[in-house]
Amino acid sequence: MRIGIMQPYFWPYLGYFQLLRAVDKYVIYDNIEYTKKGWFNRNRYLCNGQAKYFTIPIARASDYSDVINRKTAANFDRAKIKNQIKMAYQKAPFFENIFWLFCECIDCQNENLFEYIFYSVKKIAEYLDIGTEIIVSSKLEIGHELKKNEKVLEICHRLDADEYLNPYGGKALYDKEEFKKEGIQLSFLQMENIVYQQFDNSFVELLSILDVLMFNSKEKVKNLLDRYTIS
Repeated sequence: MRIGIMQPYFWPYLGYFQLLRAVDKYVIYDNIEYTKKGWFNRNRYLCNGQAKYFTIPIARASDYSDVINRKTAANFDRAKIKNQIKMAYQKAPFFENIFWLFCECIDCQNENLFEYIFYSVKKIAEYLDIGTEIIVSSKLEIGHELKKNEKVLEICHRLDADEYLNPYGGKALYDKEEFKKEGIQLSFLQMENIVYQQFDNSFVELLSILDVLMFNSKEKVKNLLDRYTIS
């Protein structure tokens, strides 16, 4: 049993969905502290050849509140962000195929930040025919007060996992020997260097999967989901 564990991100990059498809079960944290500089409610898109941010505004709350306890802002202007993306991508080859999906996610009326993000993750996974079971972390019977490695290991044991697959960027955070002692293989997924045509611009990497979907067919994107190595 191979599992992955990730934070909830709004329209994250391609590697997020590579991991989702590469595992048997995928745990997404809802009881994790919100961080302002994270990717919970924002991501990057292509605008006039440059990377810019689209952001979901959130209501004020304690800096230490978990994502599940945060809410979208009452003045969230959905039309504004949809127009922002339309202006940037309306001439992209697959705009008509994807803009409706983006709008459906933006128009989600759930004000709970986690549920709002989770809705978009599920809709994108459904569109890409990713059938991996997604488990919300707070539903697991574990010690939720645990931190970092201890929490990951307990999740692995609870789900009877024998392999934990993590994005390559987290390689410095985890020790393979520590996992091995617990009977779990620790592996890392590294996305290949993927380049595709973005209008007539120089390629801008690691944008939201929105950008990937705007410039590539659904079948091409599904093929890109397999463009990674595991070590």
